[in-house]
Amino acid sequence: MKVGVEVGGTFTDLVALDGGKVRVIKVPSTPHSPDIGVMNAMREAGIDFSAVEDFAHGSTVATNAVLERKGGHVAFIATHGFRDILFLQRHDRKRIYDLHYRKPEPPVQRRDCFEAAERVLSDGTVEQALDEALFVAEVLPRLRDGGYDAVAICLINAYKNPAHEQRLGALLAEALPGVVVTCSHQVAREFREYERGSTAALSAFVQPVIAGYLGRLTESMAQHGFAGRFSVMQSNGGRLPADAMRENAISALFSGPAAGVVGAVRQVLRSGYANVITFDMGGTSSDVCLVQDGNPTLAPETEIDGLPVRTPVLDIVTVGAGGGSLIWIDDGGMLRVGPESAGASPGPACYGRGGTRPTITDAHVVLGTVRPEAFLGGQMHIDVDAAYVSFKALAAHFGLPVEAVAHNAVRLANANIVRAIQLVSTQRGRDPRDYVLVPFGGAGPMQAAQIAEELGIRKVVAPPNPGVTSAYGLLASDFIKYETMTDRAQVDDATCGRLRERFAAMRADLAQQFRDMGFGAGLVFSYAVEMRYVGQAFEVPLALDDESLAAVDRPGLEARFIEAHERIYFHADKSGRPIEVVALRAGATLPTEFVSAVAAAPADSRRSGAHESPLYDGKGWSACRRQTVASLASAPSALPGPAVLEDYTTTVVVPAGWAASVDAQSNLILAHGA
Repeated sequence: MKVGVEVGGTFTDLVALDGGKVRVIKVPSTPHSPDIGVMNAMREAGIDFSAVEDFAHGSTVATNAVLERKGGHVAFIATHGFRDILFLQRHDRKRIYDLHYRKPEPPVQRRDCFEAAERVLSDGTVEQALDEALFVAEVLPRLRDGGYDAVAICLINAYKNPAHEQRLGALLAEALPGVVVTCSHQVAREFREYERGSTAALSAFVQPVIAGYLGRLTESMAQHGFAGRFSVMQSNGGRLPADAMRENAISALFSGPAAGVVGAVRQVLRSGYANVITFDMGGTSSDVCLVQDGNPTLAPETEIDGLPVRTPVLDIVTVGAGGGSLIWIDDGGMLRVGPESAGASPGPACYGRGGTRPTITDAHVVLGTVRPEAFLGGQMHIDVDAAYVSFKALAAHFGLPVEAVAHNAVRLANANIVRAIQLVSTQRGRDPRDYVLVPFGGAGPMQAAQIAEELGIRKVVAPPNPGVTSAYGLLASDFIKYETMTDRAQVDDATCGRLRERFAAMRADLAQQFRDMGFGAGLVFSYAVEMRYVGQAFEVPLALDDESLAAVDRPGLEARFIEAHERIYFHADKSGRPIEVVALRAGATLPTEFVSAVAAAPADSRRSGAHESPLYDGKGWSACRRQTVASLASAPSALPGPAVLEDYTTTVVVPAGWAASVDAQSNLILAHGA
């Protein structure tokens, strides 16, 4: 048996594959202790823990630890003169017209920042040796008395020569047993000391939380008889064994969104859709990602709460427009949606758990999109009256009917999501009309067709059981590890030879790491070179594989860079301007065993018959045909809109001008003009 459990902001989702049998469960998340929600899902699904051989997990624990500032008590050690690097940050302003703007708060207090007397130059040369005696005499006693859970070390130019960081790490490990020590060269061996320092500090901050959480969950499952493989999803779209993740917690920041992308792509590829834009609308946010030729775009950096994290991640753009996003009025009297969310507790007003403020889920209840008897198969109580009451103050403010305000709120959420999709497509040289929109999450299919129409996309493909696609993605994902290092050099005739030498060394290191994790042969390697024109501030990544790396020469490398630069920025200098390599990234992938598709749940005879019920479309109430997704699978022809399709994990809206059908791979196809 294989089990994937993904902890979201509102629901904890489970997919269990037991031979040809599939179990799908959604239970409310337990934000105060997410491991309780995991165990609740396992029990609700009737899982025999001793029969589980592969347990894959993704959660928001690391993310919440940063956002809520509930991580470990961290000390930060920098080179003498660089103590304030986490506070100086960069000179940009995220909100240029905000007179009260303040830089993001690092996870470390200034009083917890210390210095080490040493200096390494940018070429790796040691200008000033590490003064160990001074560190042991003056800094170590303060660290020992500070009650710290973790220590982050970021010395200037340690990416080029990490010897001093390694020595400090050894001293601290010996003097402070039980305290997590994170060296910057271990988590981000790249230049730009602020980004490297921020990554090290955040990694140290979340490490004790992740280690504690995984430890509790491992113990609870073992007590119930689990003895299989336990792996955790990373932000890069691959998973690693739980023991390895306890030492690299920063890579799990966005495990849930990454798992969703992987699950959606694996499923729609079965139907031949390789160029897609994934759209995951859950309880607290919407995440979008562009996928070209079946491969999600990988970004070298992300940020959380305004703080940079230098680690490879799937290039996902997130906006605060989820099913639980609150609908409110700003200081100018305008209607707004998100980013604040009702979360799992109290949740939307219609959940009847004490929530009184309106959310997007409440809006869909008011509009008739969501019927109480169909929500989660009728297993969860939905209070329609509470949803209406939550909108009354907004309706009075605008002098509009409750239904009109709810409809406008959904349109506003759609506009926010459209802008997010434009960020990953048009603003990066891709036309969204050349792609298929793939919605999932509990709320995604409800709004997907409307969003596609605004973008000019004519086909929407929703995977089966879209509300648990992230949990399925946990099982479908491969085991992946990346290594990145800065290696600046202007492109010349010897460049390609140096690249092959550097990548060979990185490849050998990754292979050894997989052997240390207990994996054998079968690794697939990938490479990327980050390049720029000399004088530019940021880089363009070029992807390579074993074949292209072996064959590439200087003219080919320069031509590929110019083509990529022109595609992204709509211009390129073809006059022979010098180009330089800045960083190298190597990835090792251990492909997972084939995971069967999670077919749509069988039709419930009590509610599978087609019928009509009213739906508000912005102009008024009109009759709308309704049936289950499963019953559509056996229909002889496509179902024209307007219609609503109901599923255990979601509801799908088919607007007028669209038609719905289910293909041989159980994917739901919405086609415009069909």
